[in-house]
Amino acid sequence: MAYRILVINPGSTSTKIGLFDDEKMLFDETLRHPAEEIAKFASIPDQQEWRKQLVMDALKKHEIDLKSINAICGRGGLVKPIHGGTYATSDALLEDCVKGVSGQHACNLGGLIAREIGDEIGVPSFIVDPPVVDELCNVARYSGHPLIVRKSVFHALNQKAVAKRYAKEVGKAYEDLNLIVCHMGGGVSVGAHVKGNVIDTENALEGEGPFSPERAGTLPDNALVDLCFSGEYTKAEIKKMITGRGGLVAYTGSTDMRDLLKEAHAGDKKVAEVIDAFHYQIGKEIGAMAAAMHGKVDQIILTGGIAYGKETVAALKDMVEWIAPVTVYPGEDELLALAQGALRVLKGEEAARTY
Repeated sequence: MAYRILVINPGSTSTKIGLFDDEKMLFDETLRHPAEEIAKFASIPDQQEWRKQLVMDALKKHEIDLKSINAICGRGGLVKPIHGGTYATSDALLEDCVKGVSGQHACNLGGLIAREIGDEIGVPSFIVDPPVVDELCNVARYSGHPLIVRKSVFHALNQKAVAKRYAKEVGKAYEDLNLIVCHMGGGVSVGAHVKGNVIDTENALEGEGPFSPERAGTLPDNALVDLCFSGEYTKAEIKKMITGRGGLVAYTGSTDMRDLLKEAHAGDKKVAEVIDAFHYQIGKEIGAMAAAMHGKVDQIILTGGIAYGKETVAALKDMVEWIAPVTVYPGEDELLALAQGALRVLKGEEAARTY
């Protein structure tokens, strides 16, 4: 028997939906949200009914019989730090999605919409591996000052999905492997996956770790303090330098690695050096994770949109392939990852976790 699963992934300016029979996608659609429509709502939770109706309209357009759906799975939001896995959309989880206990983002709507539709048609609803998955070992939480504790906020959904994909392909359990997974998209996160737990990673949402197309990464402390107290920038402007206007876009004016590589190939030496620095910082972080794993690394996995780039893959292999072999899964199929998370529960391969 195939399980039919509706998945919902809300983003800042769109809501992506997909319908799966087990892991086979029947259709997917991106519902675009113009800025003027979003501006009508005072808060992200206020968008719930509007976005839910757009999802229902799309299902009607595709002539989907709601009675054929076995489960709904939404993108996990910024809830309290939790262990990785698939979670039932409990009242406590939904309350924290509305509050935004770890921040307000459109992904907080995933569980809310999934639960509402699931309740209406009488099927279970879930979230899977939200960005706040926290499996850090205790020593990884130390920052260097007791007033600041390191946090785990990373591309958990895609990192966990590709790690489990690799395990399945080699005929082993994810819980039996030591993997370094490097996600490279608008943000970059590198995770040390040890026997099923991500024992070290960054707060990639707030720019920690290597710099990325949009994020500054970890900056020299005193230089950052001097900027903050220079009187030239507001708090909001400094935060934008770190997340949104840092990294590649700060150095080059572009977040598109494909365009930047073209400029480098055309002879722009400055852009070429920035790209080299981007690769250098990621390779160095992979090396740091290998040290955190005491050198016991079975495989390194490169994923995310930038992993499509042959130059990036080649540069990183040159830096880190001595640590362990490298596997590349370009892109980030988040809709499939959500469906797979629900499917594992429906098939009894793992139990739904309680928030």
